[in-house]
This record gives sequence, C-alpha cells and structure tokens, in this order.
Amino acid sequence: MGEIRNHGDDPEDSSNHIHLPKKPKLSSFITKSQIQQEFAHHQPGVARLNNGSFGSCPGSIIAAQKRWQLKFLQQPDDFFFNQLPTQILRSRTLIKDIINADDVSEVSIVDNATTAAAIVLQQVGWAFAEGRFHKGDAVVMLHCAFQAVKKSIEAYVTRAGGSVIVVHLPFPIKSNEEIISEFRKGLARGKANGRKVRLAIIDHITSMPSLIIPVRELVKICREEGVSQVFVDAAHAVGSVSVDVKDIGADFYVSNLHKWFFCPPSVALLYCRKSSLSSSELHHPVVSHEYGNGLAIESAWIGTRDYSSQLLVPEVIDFINRFEGGMDGIRDRNHEAVVEMAEMLAKAWGTSLGSPPEMCPSMAMVGLPSSLGVLSDGDASRLRNHLRDQFKVEVPIHYQPLKDTAAAAEEVEGGGADFITGYARISHQVYNTIDDYLKFRDAINQLLHDSFNCKMLPYPS
Repeated sequence: MGEIRNHGDDPEDSSNHIHLPKKPKLSSFITKSQIQQEFAHHQPGVARLNNGSFGSCPGSIIAAQKRWQLKFLQQPDDFFFNQLPTQILRSRTLIKDIINADDVSEVSIVDNATTAAAIVLQQVGWAFAEGRFHKGDAVVMLHCAFQAVKKSIEAYVTRAGGSVIVVHLPFPIKSNEEIISEFRKGLARGKANGRKVRLAIIDHITSMPSLIIPVRELVKICREEGVSQVFVDAAHAVGSVSVDVKDIGADFYVSNLHKWFFCPPSVALLYCRKSSLSSSELHHPVVSHEYGNGLAIESAWIGTRDYSSQLLVPEVIDFINRFEGGMDGIRDRNHEAVVEMAEMLAKAWGTSLGSPPEMCPSMAMVGLPSSLGVLSDGDASRLRNHLRDQFKVEVPIHYQPLKDTAAAAEEVEGGGADFITGYARISHQVYNTIDDYLKFRDAINQLLHDSFNCKMLPYPS
C-alpha cells in the first residue's frame, strides 16, 4: 500500500493556476511537525475524515483572528469606521485575483454559501413577483443541490410563482457525459410548453455524493439554450479545485473560504459578473445602513457583528504559501492522497469508488460492504454516529438507493456483495495522515467481523 505524501516532504513542481501574490522565497517549507502544531487544537484520537463539512483552521490563523477581535473590542468606533472598510476591501482585492475576476466590484464577502444563495434567489423571486418573469417559468437545479439551496428556492421562487425542474444525476457515475446528457434533458423539460428557464443552479462540486461537475460545459449549454441567469454553487471549490470565474462564465459564483481555504467559519465569496445585473437588483437579505450602495458595500456592513473571519484572507495566503507549490500544490496533493486512500479502502472491503478519480476533488466516495445494511438515510445517519461514538471516526455516510430498491434489499439481506447502497465520503486535508484512514478501515473490518448490520442500531427516541 502506498503512503500519503506528507506536505513539505518530497516536494514536486506544480504550475500555479491562481493569481496569488508572489510567494516569498523560503529556505524551507512547512514540516510535518509544524503542520501537527498548526492543528494541535483538533480533538486527539479522532480520525477526522470530514474536512468537507466544516473545514479546518490552522492555529496561526486562529491567533490572527483573536488579534482582529481584540482590535475591535479595544476601540469599536475606530475599528468600524476607519479600519473595517479598508481591510474588507483588501480581502476582496485578493479574492478577485484568486478567482480571476475582472474587477473588485464583482466580489462581495458574505457569511457563507447559504447567504449567497439567498441573495441570488431573492432577486429571482422579485422578478417573478414584479412580473418581469412569467408565472410558471422555471428554475433548473441538480437533485443533489445543497439542502439549504433547495429551501431558499422554496422560500424565494416557488412561492412567487416559479416552477422547479430537478435534474437527477446517476450515481455511481462513470463520466461527465452522463451529467451533460441529463442536464440537457432537464433544460428541455424547463422549456416545455413555451416556458423559459430563468435560472440554472449548478454545483461545481456536489456535497453528497461528492463529484466534480463539468461547470464550464454546463454554463455553455445554458447560454446556447437561452437560460436567463446561471448560478454556480461552488461551496467546496476554492482550495479544492482550480477556479477561474471568467473561464466558467456564470453570472453568479459562490464559494466558502472556511471549507478548503483555511479561513475560520464563516466566510464566503460571492462573484456577480458586472455585465449580468445592475447593482439595484442585488441586495443583502439583511438590510442595514448601506442599503442601496451596492451589494459589496451592503455585505460589508450588516450591523454590529464579528467580521474578523472576513479580514483574514491575507494571513491565510501567507499560511498557504508556506507549502511547496502554494495552493496548487496543496490541492494536487490532497487529490492524489484522497484517491489513493479511497482505492486502499475499496480494495480492503471488496467494493469500488463511486466515480472515476478525475471526478474526485479533495473528497472521494468509497463503497461500503453491502452486508452492513445501509438501506435508508436513517441507516446512514445512525452508522455515522456509531463510527463516531464507538471508533472515533468522523466520516459522512451516504445512502444511495438502487433502481430496484426491493430487489436490492433482498439481495443485501441474503448476503449479496454486488449491491452497494452505502458510501463513505472521505476528505483529505493537510493535517490528515495514513493512520486516519487505517483507523477507518479497521473500524469497518471490526464491524464485518462482528456480523454487524445497521438494523442492530437503535433508532433515536
């Protein structure tokens, strides 16, 4: 079995695809022991294989955040009126270069991808309510869109008269062509009976199951089919895949910076292409003193709150540049490591990956042995809790129903090994070691040895 490359050891060259400030010439890059020190606040003994949900913040960034918080508390008036606007502009300027936007005015900083979705969907809802979009016109989204986005569609679009077309993607999946084919069918359903597709919501990286979506190709199809607006929900993207918003071509693009970019929770960027909408059509859902001065300015002042996580982009870039290859190097090594570990686990359990390696970001879906009996979302949730409580393994579990669910259940109950209905989503970030994945492997092997089945677990009372 191969070993995970440790960051800072055996460095390899990596081309730099994002336009960060020039990296300092370091005599040596960060070491394994220094990485361990940066993440020493993580609970010891836990195999933390779920960076995808909440990210991870290094100790040096936490210390920098405390300094910003203290600066506010020392003299709030001076901080809010004299320092905060300048420092948020500084972060926005750096983000502009990271995502290759044309102008800093296209970049707003918001709390998270959920807030960004509310901003985009709010203006779509207004367009329906004010008659600019016709009742029944469609919003097209992927079935695996994040639950908060689905709820935002319900809150802002369907109640204003819009219809929703859900594109169901196959999983396991073999190629981008399967995604493109289903997406074209979804747009065709949205345009049926003379309707127009007013918004397409496309994930860059789906959360569960986790896949890299061919966003550039899907945006191009949207333009060809006359879709009014395209919103890319890229909550997992920055720090995990290369991002070039001009090349992608969407009207709106959001990415959290606390998942894979080492910022503390919570902070996200929202890119709004300058040519898409006038500033009067986009507003932060929390209305405060800066209402009407443009989305970026509105978002930078939504009352008295802790803005420190939004100010740390310069410090985070300094941390990233301690690694060989900077962000590109981290991203490439995370991808290689997660694929290697996923293949190791699948081999150990006699299963398979849910997608080809090239469709895995810094996360991968690994099939679980069917004898574990993951036959519902409830089974997946209870198995996840069991792994956390009994084995100190933190990993999300995904239930994937088969087309013939009844036949699959009979096959699983009979001990069949070819029907995978449970998948583990493993992540890899710089703090992970091979021992984390071996701990997970051994936990599942112990459950198999004990003839464990999810039906043995009690349901929540």
